[in-house]
Formats: sequence, C-alpha cells, structure tokens
Amino acid sequence: MGLLLPILLALLACLIGGLYLLGALRRRRPGEPPLDMGPIPWLGHVLEFRRSTAAFLQRMKEKHGDIFTAQMGGMYYTFVVDPLSYGMIVKEGRTKLDFSEFAKKLVEIVFSYKSLEDEYKTNHAIINKNLMGDGLVVMTQAMMNNLQKLLLHKVGQGAAPSPWQEDGLFHYCYNIVFRAGYLSLFGNEAANSSEMMEKARELDRVQSNDLFHEFLKFDKLFPNLAYRTLAPWDKREAERLKRLFWSRMSTKNINTKQNVSGWVMESKQVREELGMDPSMVDRHMFLILWASQGNTGPSSFWLLLFLMKHPEAMTAVRKEVEEVLRVTGQAVKPGGPLINLTREMLLQTPVLDSAVEETLRLTTAPMLTRFVKKDMSLKMANGREYNIRQGDLVALFPYTAVQIDPEVHPDPMTFKYDRFLTPEGTKKTDFYKNGKKVKYYSMPWGAGVSMCPGRFFATNELKQFVFLMLTYFDFELKNPEEEIPASDAGRWGFGSIQPSRDIQFRYRLRF
Repeated sequence: MGLLLPILLALLACLIGGLYLLGALRRRRPGEPPLDMGPIPWLGHVLEFRRSTAAFLQRMKEKHGDIFTAQMGGMYYTFVVDPLSYGMIVKEGRTKLDFSEFAKKLVEIVFSYKSLEDEYKTNHAIINKNLMGDGLVVMTQAMMNNLQKLLLHKVGQGAAPSPWQEDGLFHYCYNIVFRAGYLSLFGNEAANSSEMMEKARELDRVQSNDLFHEFLKFDKLFPNLAYRTLAPWDKREAERLKRLFWSRMSTKNINTKQNVSGWVMESKQVREELGMDPSMVDRHMFLILWASQGNTGPSSFWLLLFLMKHPEAMTAVRKEVEEVLRVTGQAVKPGGPLINLTREMLLQTPVLDSAVEETLRLTTAPMLTRFVKKDMSLKMANGREYNIRQGDLVALFPYTAVQIDPEVHPDPMTFKYDRFLTPEGTKKTDFYKNGKKVKYYSMPWGAGVSMCPGRFFATNELKQFVFLMLTYFDFELKNPEEEIPASDAGRWGFGSIQPSRDIQFRYRLRF
C-alpha cells in the first residue's frame, strides 16, 4: 500500500504531461485571440491546413474574425488576416518577433543543415553585397551568358526557322531557368583552351540537365518533408537525394569550377574560416541552390503562359522589348551578334515589370512566420489589442488576405498585365481597402526582415528569360483553347505555386 500512492501520483503526472503535450490543457486567457484547438489532439488543424490553406483560413476568418490562434502539429499559430494590420507585425523588432528561429528549424528539418550562431546576419551581408548594386550587375551578366549558352547555342545552325519542337511548358521553363541560374551561381566547367571551350559548354548543358531532373524529384517531396509527413519510402528517397546534392554541390567540386559567383564563394569561405565541418558547408551549398532556384522557374512558366493566353499583354510586352533593343542599337538578324541584356536595359521595362508583378500576385503564396520570443501585445488596425504568448508563432498568408482580395484588386483572379501601371505608364502603388491605403498590397517576396534579399536577381532572371524567348523564338500553345491549369494547393505556403498539371506548347528558333 505504501508503494501505491507514489505509483498513482507518477501515473497522474504522466497523464497531465501527456495532455499538456497534446494541447488538451491549453485555454484561452483574457485578452488573447480566439483559440481553436482543432478536431485531433496535437495535430489540431494541420491536415485541413495542408489540404487547402485558403479554404481553412477563410473558414477560420468567418468563425473568429481577423485574428485567431490555431493549433497545428503541437504548435500554436496566431494568424492575422487583416492586411491593414500587417505593418504592426512587419515592423516589430526581432526582440519580440523573430523570423530566424523558425527558419533555422525549417532548414534543419529539410536540409539537415545546422545554422551558424548568427546565420541570418551573415547571410544577409553576403547576399546584399553580391545580389544588389554592383554585385547584381555581375550576376545579371552571368545569367545572360548562361541563358545564351542554353537557349541560343544553335542559333545560325541549319535552315531558319528551325523545325518546331514540343515540350511541356512548365518543364521547359523550369528547366532552362533553373539550369542557367545554377550555372551562374555555382560556375562553369573549366576550359584551358579555345578547343576545350565547346566541350566544357556541352558538359555544362548535360550536367545541369541531369541535376535539374534530380532537383525536380526533391522539389516534389519538399512540402511533406517540411511538414514532416513523408511516407517511409519517401523519407528514404529524400535522404538519397540530399546525399546526392551534398556530393554534387560539395566544396571540392566547386573548387574545380570557373566563374563561381561571389555569393557562393563568400558563403563557403566564411563557414570554412569559422571552422564549420566540410560536410555541413556542402549542405549549405544545397540550401543556396534551393533558395535561389526553387521559385523562379515555376514563376517563369506562369508568366509565359499568361502572356500566351492574353494576346493584348503579349503585344504590349513585345512592343516594349523591341523598343528597348532599338534604343540600345541592338538588332536580331541572321548571322549577327547575340543581343546582350544589361541591368540598365532591364530597368527600362515598366510594362514587363507590371506583367511580372501581376504574375507573382496571382501565383506566389508564401506563409510569413515569426517566432514569439516573449509575451507581447499585438495592436490591430481597428485599435483592438491582443496578447500573444511566448513560444507561439505569428503567421501571415498574404495570398488570400490581400493578393486576391477583390476590394484591393478588383476582379482578382483575372490576369491584367497593366494592373500595376498608372495611366502615365509608371509603377502603380496606390491600392485601397475600407477606404484606407494598403501598404502591403502584394507580398510575393515577404516583407520586413524576412523580405527575400535575392528578389532583384530573381526578377532579372524572369525578365531575361522572357526577353530572349520573345526575341529569338516563335512559340505557341499546342491547344490554344486549353484552360489554364489549376494550382497545386499542396505547394501553398512555400513561395511560387506550381500547376496541378503541365500544358503542352511548341517552339522554334527564328534564326
């Protein structure tokens, strides 16, 4: 009998601890947002959220209003769905709301990479140096060179125009943009003589194509890998792919390349100087590859598809492209030199800029997440304040909250290439909700401290690809009446939305 009481107390403690871990004991405190635990202990709403993020958030908004806390996978996410309140969150200091804590956990789960103590600060310093200002000029030229190697290496060979070729539009766009971006960042095969130059270029084309198809396999697993919901056989495949990329992207291999970007070289050198294990440096190289190339290719697909589906948009963009070439004294003609798109030329394309921004508004759906480092109060645009607990997460999903809000963007599901142009042809930034100007009217790159530092390079990649396609190729949908594919809802929350299926097109070189 003497032992029975301690045993019962221990069982009771275990029961209470288990209930706590499952979330069953959490209760809404005065001043906190509405709390919704979900139908399944610990998992909460994660299954519905993964199945259809937009539908889940709309249902929660109708039930609870513009702010609510939902349990998902043992974590508590406070969603803010009023875009007029975004500024309070975006501007909040890192002492209270921190992006880096969440990012560190995510990259460890997905890439098995253990971050530096001050990873965020180190990365931003390197990226800002190499993907902005003079560094951006260098990267834009590198991208131009590699797009030419992949797209235009057969220009002037054989009769013009060349025979029609067919491919899936998504596969084609993702393939070309990924490979050109990869070569621009991680360098080209070394060539010590002019005789070896063409062999090196061919090796670049073959190896980058092989790498792309392995990347596609990993990319398909990425959402479930991030949510830790992979099936056992998919886990084994994910680990195989990670080991493959760690080997291909190893510092040993990078050291044999020419024209390696400053971003890659400095990222590698900083970690080596800090004594990071070489295997962990290799993992960071793979992380750079995914972060830089996981979204641009899909975005190029949507942009090209929207232009083909909207002849007035295609005409306007093509006219602007031709005018930029005329002003810079460049012409495309049989036997002539290849055109060279500089950063300065890409700054003279307001119509294309608007088309890009409209494409991103419709097809980019990141979830912006901040870790709550200490108890805090959050003030909404309507003046109400809510208490947020330390250890929770604050999340924004701008796609549904603002990017497809019909009050902010009338007829929001229709592609309008000039939506972001004023009548004078300049960039439009005035959008309204409830009679108030919306500062964050489209957020494909995030905002505040988590705003993508590589957005200028990524935008240039998109524009260069479309510029060259319009200039050197004839292309059309195989079936012009085929509907635009639906989006893959399982990709929502991770940046560029991917289509649920590919759509066939045909293309040919004009020269």
